[in-house]
Parts: sequence; structure tokens; C-alpha cells
Amino acid sequence: MSSFHQENSANGWQVLGLAVDQLEPVKRFLARSPVTFPVALAGLPGVELGKSLGNVSGGLPFTVVFGADGRVAHRKIGKVSSTNLLDWAALK
Repeated sequence: MSSFHQENSANGWQVLGLAVDQLEPVKRFLARSPVTFPVALAGLPGVELGKSLGNVSGGLPFTVVFGADGRVAHRKIGKVSSTNLLDWAALK
């Protein structure tokens, strides 16, 4: 996701991570696996946000791609692959 962010931010793409955990575990994770995009701490309300965006099972990771019009263009539960990122980068 960091590479995608770096390669596509000049094309208008934004990446935001939402963590649904407590602050300290998120800090430890980011210390081990730094990212180049912002990460917000959503806590348990983030689970409800995920459900409202289509993640009714609450599975993680959950990725939502929004179009320029603000509408959901794609949803994915599970690990994001390089193929997913290439497909999403082609979205207009």
C-alpha cells in the first residue's frame, strides 16, 4: 500500500489506514511495519464504520476504494494483492 500511495498520489490517489485497535498496539505495529500514508485510530467505532461500508462480517483487513465522486468503487476483505492495486489504479 505504501508503494501504491507513493506511485499514485501525484495522480490524485489518497490512501488512509484506519486502525480498529488501541493506540499502543497500533504504535507497535507501525514501528515494525512503517507506512508512507496516514493512519487514523478509529477504535471500535471503526468496526461500525466498516459495516456501514459493506463489511457486514467484520473481517480484516477490509479495503474500500472510493471514486473521485466519493462513491464506493470497490470493496475487498482480505490481503490486497499487487493485481488488486493495478486494477484499482486503472479506475477512473
